[in-house]
Amino acid sequence: MKFGSRPLTALALATTLLASVPVPGRAQNYPSRTVTVVVPFPPGGSVDGVARIVVQKLNETVGQHFIVENRAGGASGTVGANAVAKAAPDGYTLLVSASVHVINPFLFKNVPYDVVKDFSPVVLLADGPLSVSTTPSVAANNLKDLFELVRKDPQKFTFGATTIGSASHLAIELLKRDAGLDTLVVSYKGTAPALTDLMSGQIHLLADPMLSALPLARGGQIKALGLTSLKRAAAAPEIPTVEESGVKGFEFVSWYGLWGPKNLPADVSNALQSDVAKILAMPDVKQRLNLLGFEPIGAPAEVFAKYIREEMAKYEAIIKDAKIRVE
Repeated sequence: MKFGSRPLTALALATTLLASVPVPGRAQNYPSRTVTVVVPFPPGGSVDGVARIVVQKLNETVGQHFIVENRAGGASGTVGANAVAKAAPDGYTLLVSASVHVINPFLFKNVPYDVVKDFSPVVLLADGPLSVSTTPSVAANNLKDLFELVRKDPQKFTFGATTIGSASHLAIELLKRDAGLDTLVVSYKGTAPALTDLMSGQIHLLADPMLSALPLARGGQIKALGLTSLKRAAAAPEIPTVEESGVKGFEFVSWYGLWGPKNLPADVSNALQSDVAKILAMPDVKQRLNLLGFEPIGAPAEVFAKYIREEMAKYEAIIKDAKIRVE
């Protein structure tokens, strides 16, 4: 199952149809009080951006009940996610997170919850490619030329990852593997320090969501060389894909979902999925997400759950191949 660069016609049609009909067993009185949507990262990042677009529209269409609460505490979002896992399964505490949520169990020994058993997938919100960028001082204006430079003198180059085990990290490791590169990867504690070192030339390649990378690329502070999707993005049609740069079939997207605690009642889950699917089908929401480099999806719980299983298998293989370890 592919969403990142998949043909969206059938999925979009299914989502539209789901959004346009009444949902059986809908919770009639939900929500009747404040719903806390936990974002387990600081404000301003890609997860926060997606969550706030959805929450704003929920408040406009369902009622003024939804708030975003940033619960950043390190450990790749596990602190905020744990708060949701331990919350009452009544629909009043929800989680919006990224693919890193299901990557963490492969990296950390003591994740305080089971990402499959302790959460109820509600809706797959959106996904988007990462921008693969280099520092302005590198004498290459495309990935093919950069790879040639790296192959000639691999010790001269260092790649970066925003956080160990993040989508940024796995995308770089996958790129190394598929391009046949043997280069050191340095993991940072967040996007800001990684981008700072990329701009200054301390590292020479970084994969990061377009939300943070594109403004710097257009300002000339970094050079965006490729996107990790199989098709170019509407927000940046000038950036070629990694596949166009010679790495055939390369695809890696960062995706975003909405979860509740385990045992979330079906009528609450159905109500949320229906409301969010309608929001994601709105032209202005699609435009806002596209500008951030994301494609709205709206896939329901059962589709989202299957997608999670497939993605976890992929992530586990990348982590094992790259021998990624959390110290």
